[in-house]
Formats: sequence, structure tokens, C-alpha cells
Amino acid sequence: MRILVTGANGYLGQGIVKHILDCGHQVIASDFAVDHIDERAEKVACDLFSIDDPYTYFGKPDVLLHLAWRDGFVHYSNAHIDDLPKHFACIKAFSESDVKKIAVMGSMHEIGFYEGSIKDDTPCNPTTPYGISKNALRNLTSMLCKQKDKLFQWLRGYYIVGNSHYGSSIFSKITAAEAEGKEEFPFTMGRNQFDFIDYEDFCEQVARAVVQDDVLGIINIGSGHPEKLADRVERFIKENGYKIKLKYGAFPDRPYDSKAVWGDSSKIDEIMHK
Repeated sequence: MRILVTGANGYLGQGIVKHILDCGHQVIASDFAVDHIDERAEKVACDLFSIDDPYTYFGKPDVLLHLAWRDGFVHYSNAHIDDLPKHFACIKAFSESDVKKIAVMGSMHEIGFYEGSIKDDTPCNPTTPYGISKNALRNLTSMLCKQKDKLFQWLRGYYIVGNSHYGSSIFSKITAAEAEGKEEFPFTMGRNQFDFIDYEDFCEQVARAVVQDDVLGIINIGSGHPEKLADRVERFIKENGYKIKLKYGAFPDRPYDSKAVWGDSSKIDEIMHK
């Protein structure tokens, strides 16, 4: 298949593109810059939202995998609301083309405050501009795919663990602080439990989901089980041989974070065991 990946130069895009290529498919990789993308991909540096007929422009791909998103780790950024009409217009253009499938990266922050296992039909009550915008785009994309008879996948991402400076997760920040020689890292009490998944596993799950058509709809990209934040961060520090120590209680827990939340992994388990 020819798979167009937007936002391909980002933290997630780099790994996902590599894994799709490893699955034996062609990738057209699009972003403002393309300097971090696997050399096997067909790279296209452009402003995605300025293209009138993106399907033709990108060489008529079979699948759109839409990862492009600004300020993903800045949950209250105005960019989420400002950009939503642009994301909608782009996906609408593809829905009106001959593309076979539209897959979009989602987030567990669409759910809002929730305790327990998140399933396809778990109600969404997002409380941040990031979650609200992702949730709106999910509903809009689903609507467009139904109207135009396109295959639809919504890849709902959970908490990614990686030791790259490139990214804004707590793990990236700890890696950067360690590199700067800092002895302490300000932290919450770390009692909340989340669904953590290692970066490479996350990218492989996304790739494997996108290159098959049997499992569709909302697909949770995660481990399928909860782990206490403090335990996972301490394990991360140990795994990487870092000397930095956590300064517990320096920050309060975010009021919109759940005490224990994780994704139902039944769909991704079915995909990964094929």
C-alpha cells in the first residue's frame, strides 16, 4: 500500500514511518521539515493545509495516516482550537477523493476524567482545548468516512515512554535534565496510574494497525494495563542508568488527570497476534 503520513517529522511520526516501511509498504512522508525521516520514505516538505487537492498532490495514496498536530503536550494551547478547522478541511478533502482509508491519531485526553478501562463506547467529556479538539475531530472524521464510505480508524494514544530529548513528555524532560547534569527533577507525588507504552511498541502498534483493514474504528494504542506514575518513572530512570532523583511533591497532580485509567487492549491484541 501507499500510505501518506502527515506530521511525519515529529516525535511519533519518525518511529511510525520506520515501522510502516519495515512492514513492506510505501510511505509518503509529509511535514514542514523532513530532516528526521527514514531515508526509505518519499519525503515531501510542505504546508499541508495550503494544498487544495492533497490527494493528487501526494501521488494518490491508498491510506491517509494523519499525525500532524501542533502543541500536543501543551493541553491549554489556543493552537488546538485555531487549527481544528484546518484539520477538518484536510480530512474532508481526502474523504472526497479515491483514498480507501482515513486513520487519525487520537488521544486518551479525549475522554476527560475517567476511572477504569477505556473502551470504544466510553463517554467522552474532555476538559482541555487539546482533548476537546481531538474529540471533535474524531466525531467529524467518523461522520465524513460514513458519508463517503471510507474505512475509518481512530488510533487513541496513551502514555508513551521514550528516552529521546525530542518530545515534551515527562520522560523526554527527565532525559534532558539528566544530560544537563541536574541532580533533582521536580515531580508530583506520582500516585496516579496510567497506561504506559514504550515508544517503539507504540510506533509498531500504530503501523500494524494501519496496514490492515480487518480491525477498524477506535483502536487503543497502549499496554492495556495501569501502572503507578512514580513506579514507571523510577523504572525509567533505572533502565537508562540515570543518576537524577525525583523531588516528590514539588508539583500538585493535574486536577483533570484520572486516579487510574487504561485502554482496553482487545483490538490491538487481535491486530498484533495476526
